[in-house]
This record gives sequence, C-alpha cells and structure tokens, in this order.
Amino acid sequence: MTATASPTTLLEVTTRGSLVTGTEVTLTSRQFSYTIDEPPAPGGTDKGANPVEHLLAALASCTVISYRVWADKLGLTVDTIDVDLRGDLDLAGFLGTDDSVRPGSRGIELGIKVSGPESEAEYRRLEQAVAAHCPVLDNLTNGVPVTTSLEVAA
Repeated sequence: MTATASPTTLLEVTTRGSLVTGTEVTLTSRQFSYTIDEPPAPGGTDKGANPVEHLLAALASCTVISYRVWADKLGLTVDTIDVDLRGDLDLAGFLGTDDSVRPGSRGIELGIKVSGPESEAEYRRLEQAVAAHCPVLDNLTNGVPVTTSLEVAA
C-alpha cells in the first residue's frame, strides 16, 4: 500500500443524515448508506449501532488502518492487528436528569494487539507513529472546532 500526500492535500469528508422515526437515523457517506439507532432503554428500536458505538468504531477502524499504513511506511511487517475499545456513557447527562453529569464519555479505553516478526521495540516505534498520525485519535484527544448552523424550515 502506498499513499502519498503533499503538504497541502486536503480531503473533504461529508456525511448527511435524516431522522426516519423515533431515534432511527439514516445516513449517507459518499455512496454508502447506514442506519444509526438507540437500544430500547433510551427509547430506540435497536435497528443499528448507536452514535457512541459508531464513534468507537471510527476510532477502532482508524487505528487499525493507521497501524497498517504506518507499518508499511516504517518498513515493518505486521501479521495481525486487533483492537478492543470500551467507553462508558452516563445517560443522566444525555437525558438532562443531572446537570452535573457531562453528556459525553468519561473516557475511552483502546487496547491494541499486534503480531508479527518484528521486535517489541519496533512495534513500540509503530505505536508512537500511529499515536502521532491517526486522524480520529487526533480529533478525539485534541478536539476539533465544530461550527453549527440551524435553518428552521417554514
């Protein structure tokens, strides 16, 4: 796999979403469509993974892809890359039943397991490269400004 980019290469990423019913949302990203919903406890019908699960999935997949790309860039062989993520969410923050509780996760645990013929030191070097270059990890750990605009249809 070879990927190169000049210092000014920008990739615009877009997603569109619309409410279907209840908490079910249909989304499109490029030519891909998917459904996000909530489990029954917060009022959903469980027709898809919830938004926080998609956030963890985004971090999981970006981590695995970053390990693959950076292993290639560093000339390292990796046979397997597995990740396990865990986060917690206090619904009191989301539902507004306790204003002292933030609506987001208190933390995310990301476990990574790699295998291959390289030394542990080489895989630690790979870990550092991924930590410095994984876009989703960067967005989560450094924050990204979000500009919101609301249009009220007549």
